[in-house]
Amino acid sequence: MKTVEARTGDNPVRLDAADRRTRDRVARSLLEHGPSTAAELAQRLGLTSAAIRRHLDAAVADGLIVAREERPRGHRGRGRPAKRFSLTDAGHSAGPTAYDDVAIDALRYLRDSVGERAVEDFARRRMAAWEARYAERIASLPLDERAEALAEALAEDGYASTVHDTALGVQVCQHHCPVQHVAEEFPVLCEVETEAIGRLVGRHVQRLATIARGDGVCTTHIPLTDVKVRQATATPEVTSS
Repeated sequence: MKTVEARTGDNPVRLDAADRRTRDRVARSLLEHGPSTAAELAQRLGLTSAAIRRHLDAAVADGLIVAREERPRGHRGRGRPAKRFSLTDAGHSAGPTAYDDVAIDALRYLRDSVGERAVEDFARRRMAAWEARYAERIASLPLDERAEALAEALAEDGYASTVHDTALGVQVCQHHCPVQHVAEEFPVLCEVETEAIGRLVGRHVQRLATIARGDGVCTTHIPLTDVKVRQATATPEVTSS
């Protein structure tokens, strides 16, 4: 039986073909669905939680997967908080890339045969469904609640998002990008997403960083205060003669 050598800490571990296939399935699931808990992976792949955790622990030790504690929502019961696992840059490089390759080839063909405008039209059409789905839960909220709702919606879709307060507003950070490698060549995907975020939160937003450009996280600044310039009306000084 063919074996592959992996490394856990300082000790090499021999993986048989079955283990290698399972590792690939875990990586592909994380690539397709974004950050997931061990329970979600087990259900998705039809494996026991114990089996999934064994593979996750090894991949974390190898630097292919990173684990982050899931933010609690509402009252949290006893026990340790659930962790979400996502691919690191090394995991993306080592993992399956067939979908990225097909998407890039398709967009190159569209660009070369029809033009750059066709790629932009495709990106906007793809983003329209995403935006409409998010608008159902965000558009009716007060302005100061929209960023948090956006971060929660993004997290549920596998973007591993967080929101942070700043002096002039908030920053929504996406720690995972499902289309990272495609967006590296076609940044219009990031541009139309930024525009959609602005419409969802009702503000002119600014994208400060993107994973596709080599940053560690996609960061979008959302201003929450209106800057109003008030012009004082000068009252002529009345002097008595």
